[in-house]
Amino acid sequence: MELRRINGLPPYVFKVIDDLKVAARRAGEDVIDLGFGNPDIPSPEAAVEKLVEAARNSRNHRYSASRGIPKLRAAAADLYLRRFGVELDPETEIVTTIGAKEGLSHLMWVLLGPGDTALVPSPSYPIHIYAPLFAGADVRQVRMSAPNSEHEDAPGEAFFAGLMESWEATWPKPRVIVLSFPHNPTTTCVDLAWMERLVRFAKEREVVLVHDFAYADLAFDGYSPPSILQVPGAKEVAVELYSLTKSFSMAGWRVAFMAGNAQLVAGLSKLKSYLDYGTFQPIQIAATVAMNDAPDYPKVVNEIYQGRRDALCEGLSRIGWEVPKPKATMFVWARIPEPYRNMSSVDFAKHLVSEAHVACSPGEGFGPGGDGYVRFALIENEQRIAQGARSLRRVLSKLE
Repeated sequence: MELRRINGLPPYVFKVIDDLKVAARRAGEDVIDLGFGNPDIPSPEAAVEKLVEAARNSRNHRYSASRGIPKLRAAAADLYLRRFGVELDPETEIVTTIGAKEGLSHLMWVLLGPGDTALVPSPSYPIHIYAPLFAGADVRQVRMSAPNSEHEDAPGEAFFAGLMESWEATWPKPRVIVLSFPHNPTTTCVDLAWMERLVRFAKEREVVLVHDFAYADLAFDGYSPPSILQVPGAKEVAVELYSLTKSFSMAGWRVAFMAGNAQLVAGLSKLKSYLDYGTFQPIQIAATVAMNDAPDYPKVVNEIYQGRRDALCEGLSRIGWEVPKPKATMFVWARIPEPYRNMSSVDFAKHLVSEAHVACSPGEGFGPGGDGYVRFALIENEQRIAQGARSLRRVLSKLE
């Protein structure tokens, strides 16, 4: 039987590492899992309590609204006004989604079809690459240099230059640029002035900007990630996806929203009306409470990740693996140490999980621009991360 759409998907390289991790644990080994970016911090207690209360009300067991209940969209608008100073109309400029991945993927169906082209960073979170492909479009990957690259001090500038070059070299001209800052996996950050230039670029070329703002609140050392909607006039060409997954540590709840250009919000809302009835209504009610009643929870989450970042980067430094501390995200993007650069990122990650019992993600799983790197997710506590660094010391003896 011939399958459609998924025939061109490459093997999921992360599964190779996951299988090794599972096998090691079955053999009784203590594996420190810094692979899959699955938040381990509890969700806000106020949201949990509201979920229980709302789930006991049988009226909430019926179908909900695919574009989100009004109070949830109003809470999202309040969050953007409070956090970014951006005014949004909850009726026309916000649609809730079943996680950011669902929203981005279905938005690509609205924007792209066969013969169209999208520009996407490389390396990139996999769905950023494959969502346009699922819509039948072509993808042109634009190199994103890592902040800790030996050859690039300003990765945001290099990416912007690459966008302009790709635009000029591509025909037909791209309809969509997918981006995400702070960036997963490279942790690259940009400022508001960078966003302003990108919006001008998009207006001049009549291209849509789709910004996945997953790490809006996970930033350290005084850095504050800008929303693209803070740029005056951005709503003419841009939409942004904000998720409660990382900021409020509500990964399994699958609550996010897309905000910005009213025409695109209406388009996604129309498509979703044919596809789903929205997230389970008690979850929407509880997410509303999280944003309204626990507005400072992202700061609590952020402090935890900053402590873990410091523990990992300082632990790696002590064993001779110098990795600059990222300014944002819940990841550390590490170049494979020089003595091991003859290994692919998959082989190096396999080596770490098999010999050191530390799991990480191979860079090539994020696209061709990721080989030569591994990504560590900060999903274990500081003590476990320090333990992992000591385990790496025993295996990476060539670094000392």
